[in-house]
Amino acid sequence: MAKSKGFNGHKNWNHWNVSLWINNDEGLYRLAMNCIASTDNRDEAAEKMLRNVSKKTPDGAPYSKSAIRAAMVGM
Repeated sequence: MAKSKGFNGHKNWNHWNVSLWINNDEGLYRLAMNCIASTDNRDEAAEKMLRNVSKKTPDGAPYSKSAIRAAMVGM
């Protein structure tokens, strides 16, 4: 059996929480998709999205480039 990642399949609670919000809030999801469509790669998309979101999720997890980038996997 494969060993799962740290927190619900994510690196940590912060990455999980940011992913939860981006993938379940329509406005954040659309923003992520627009950032992906308007840039050359997911790193640039994550940087662009980071400039356009608040500092933390409603649950208090800080948005970071790595957490946003992880949330964009599969998008």
